[in-house]
Amino acid sequence: MSIEVRNLNFSYGYRQVLHDISFTANSGEFLSILGPNGVGKSTLFRCVLGLLSGYTGTVSVDGTDVRSFSVREMAKHIAYIPQSSHPIFNYSVSDIVLMGRTSGLSTFRSPKKQDVEICQWAMEKVGISHLALRCFHRLSGGEQQLVLIARALVQKAPVLMLDEPTANLDFGNQLRVLEQARSLAREGYTVIQTTHHPEQSYLFSDRILTIQDGRVLKEGTPEEVLTEETIRALYGVEVEVVSLYHDKARICIPAHITA
Repeated sequence: MSIEVRNLNFSYGYRQVLHDISFTANSGEFLSILGPNGVGKSTLFRCVLGLLSGYTGTVSVDGTDVRSFSVREMAKHIAYIPQSSHPIFNYSVSDIVLMGRTSGLSTFRSPKKQDVEICQWAMEKVGISHLALRCFHRLSGGEQQLVLIARALVQKAPVLMLDEPTANLDFGNQLRVLEQARSLAREGYTVIQTTHHPEQSYLFSDRILTIQDGRVLKEGTPEEVLTEETIRALYGVEVEVVSLYHDKARICIPAHITA
């Protein structure tokens, strides 16, 4: 399932945050939206998800404008994975994941055996079935993020949107979460993440869309986008982009260190 954004503009009062944003993400693709903090990445997500409605332009899923979707219909097409979740009550992991089935339940209907089985499938898929009875608040940041991915999977939505999924995670948990997201893209999901990490974008993405001051700066393959010129424009720093392992990975080193 494809998601298409065309000529999207959005303002908070008199302050325009997004300027003529356009891109397409297709089934089986991992798209990273890369840029520094405060450039409009999260606002873009909120517009796509229908949480902000005062935009101009179009957001469509397989050709259907998302403005025509109800909240329940939106949940059947797009699943959102936030940076973190802090439920008031200390639910178990299985309960948190089961909450993702609410889009498929009619009002006042209790989860059935099939719903529970789907939750078990999702937890096994992301490797957290052994945590099913653990309290969500007592998990590590990486484990919590995998729980949120499992909760999104049980929606059975073909589009997954992850808002800075590795924020506040250590290196190991960053890799686990991104490897899981890339694996889901290989299975046919449309995966879109926001991030401010160039190296992670290069390693895990099929395409990168860079945003600066609410505008698309550059879009293309990781090799095309992750250049010294792009990093300078995005972050205002001089770096040398170094290729490792036959160009399978790139790292950005401050220019004064390599001088």
